[in-house]
Amino acid sequence: MRIVDRLLDLMDHIAAPTTVHAHCDLPCGVYDPAQARIEAESVKATMEKANASEDPSFLTRAAIIKEERCELVKHHLWVLWTDYFKPEHLERFPDLHDKFWKATKTAGECKKTGDVAVADRLLAEIADIDTMFWESKK
Repeated sequence: MRIVDRLLDLMDHIAAPTTVHAHCDLPCGVYDPAQARIEAESVKATMEKANASEDPSFLTRAAIIKEERCELVKHHLWVLWTDYFKPEHLERFPDLHDKFWKATKTAGECKKTGDVAVADRLLAEIADIDTMFWESKK
């Protein structure tokens, strides 16, 4: 059997694609701002522990962990922003983009500082996003 014949035979067994429509990429329930909040809480806790230490080895490790957690905050916010929220949400939440932009910028700022007040600001910004998220599900 020629390769072309095999491919044609295979194509006969493949079903035509079905178009489906959903609000999200996956069924709702897989997105949650809690993931970003948990990582931001780790950022704050790492800052507090580092601020209470003078051990250079511990401070180096704390800085590495804090930066990793900051990147995870940004990742979770970006996924929520780009995959969950849709253009129709902008009508209901006109400051949606601004809130996400500020929160991701603050996560980046946390990488450069040990100031717990910056981590508190990040947690407050995530709380605002959390409110919009749960309002969007009503």
